[in-house]
Amino acid sequence: MALARVALLKRQELPSLLIIIFIIAAYSWLIEYQNYTHLKRFDDARISAVVMKQYTKHNSRGSYQLLKLKSDQGFSFYTSVNKNFEDVVDREVTLTMATDRLTFRDFLSSFYAKSYAISINPDKSYKHALNRHLDELHPNTDVSAIYKALITATPLPSTLAQSFSNLGISHLLAISGFHLGVLSALLYFLLRPAYRFFHARFFPYRHANRDLFIAVIITLLLYMLFLDSPPSLLRAFAMLLVGFILFDRGFEVLSMQTLSVSVILLLALFPRLFFALGFWLSVAGVFYIFLFMIHFKTRSRLFQFALLPIWVYAMMLPFSLFIFGSFSLYHPLSILWTLLFSIFYPLSLALHIVGFGASFDEVLLWLISMGDEGVKVVLPLWVFGAHLLLSITAIKAKYALYALSLLSLFIVIYAVYHVA
Repeated sequence: MALARVALLKRQELPSLLIIIFIIAAYSWLIEYQNYTHLKRFDDARISAVVMKQYTKHNSRGSYQLLKLKSDQGFSFYTSVNKNFEDVVDREVTLTMATDRLTFRDFLSSFYAKSYAISINPDKSYKHALNRHLDELHPNTDVSAIYKALITATPLPSTLAQSFSNLGISHLLAISGFHLGVLSALLYFLLRPAYRFFHARFFPYRHANRDLFIAVIITLLLYMLFLDSPPSLLRAFAMLLVGFILFDRGFEVLSMQTLSVSVILLLALFPRLFFALGFWLSVAGVFYIFLFMIHFKTRSRLFQFALLPIWVYAMMLPFSLFIFGSFSLYHPLSILWTLLFSIFYPLSLALHIVGFGASFDEVLLWLISMGDEGVKVVLPLWVFGAHLLLSITAIKAKYALYALSLLSLFIVIYAVYHVA
């Protein structure tokens, strides 16, 4: 019989943990503030940054291009350039940036800064070379953009991002915890046969699952560094690592206590996550998975497998409507697309490796066409607030769980009614 897993913390241990986390947070925020003051030494700063997005904007004075950049110091910002500026997505540039109005909060989140004297650095990026290969392999720019998002974590163009938002599958195109979970499982089952051969002959005394996970973690770490550690991937990697350490040490992972401690620890280590919307959406997704598993842990595996995707969709829809407001009649089909993506994602990677990467191009074009039409569905603040309140109450109260389910069903009907 398997040993019962223990809770992460006893009540008397909480003060000690909070003190440790406070010390970590104070150190992390101090480092960030020192970086901020160093950047603000003068009114202008000369920095190097990688261009993450580039798109055309219009105003009363004409057209211009807006660049989203990530500096080599870790902060992200926007700047504008001439409308005829060449395409520099994924390229490194050097520029002089105005910092006289930069606040510490802006430095930790994202901000706009005037810039000048922009020069394009020589292209030495393997990531950019891989993106060029994907452009050659997929002549259609939209399909190429999808694979660049999935393989090299390149942000989608705004029009394509809107199409996927209408379909409710934007989360599938931003490499995060879902993708790391799929990659982890794939790497585990690919490495397991070879490891078992050597394990049985040379070191049977070692913990096989632990060794395999270390190999998986190292592989994912190298992949993350290759992609320049995008924030969504960094936080997913950190949560995966924390989750395994807790599981390996015999602690209960599927608990709200464990989730809370993990989130607080991540915020202490990486202050920028506090201002990252993607981080909080990831936390919300994990929260609702835990909420489901806690209340339905005694039900059959078939019940859990069938209902969990529907549950997570219904619970996360209020966040999608309140923050983004994009919806279409195809939006509920994201439940199906998410399930199929678990097959498509590793299969498409394998097909690219063996030279058949264009196999799904027509399917992707068909999917893009489905997202062309969408409407704005705004969720009132009081409804979203009620959803959050019931979600928190449902951790302990069963009646709140049922009320939350009914409210989520009402929101789904409300959204469908606006486009039907």
